[in-house]
Amino acid sequence: MAPTTKSSKKATAGKPAPAQKYIIDYSGPANDKIFDAAAYEKFLIDHIKVGGKTGQLGEDVKISTETPGQLAVTTQIPFSKRYLKYLTKRFLKKNLMREWLRVVSTSKNTYTLKFFNVAFGDAADEE
Repeated sequence: MAPTTKSSKKATAGKPAPAQKYIIDYSGPANDKIFDAAAYEKFLIDHIKVGGKTGQLGEDVKISTETPGQLAVTTQIPFSKRYLKYLTKRFLKKNLMREWLRVVSTSKNTYTLKFFNVAFGDAADEE
């Protein structure tokens, strides 16, 4: 018979999850004064779910301003980066900015808000 191995789940069950830090860079729209950083931070605090409940971040999730134009979300629990993108897009839609801004992943733990590249009048000028 083959030797039995112990499950690795028991060995890692006692260890807390490592802290994850996600950064959302909104410096471009904030410099043009079309993005309200305080409203966005409040939106995240009110809408992030922890344990199935919104608005109760506790010690598990911390939201802070990293630098002017950047927001850092630090979590002690398993947390999806994609969930931050979903909430950001929801905020943009609620504030009628979704048509001009998009959320782009620029690195493993960073999202950036960028303007859509829109060129008006190029096709009309040629005809």
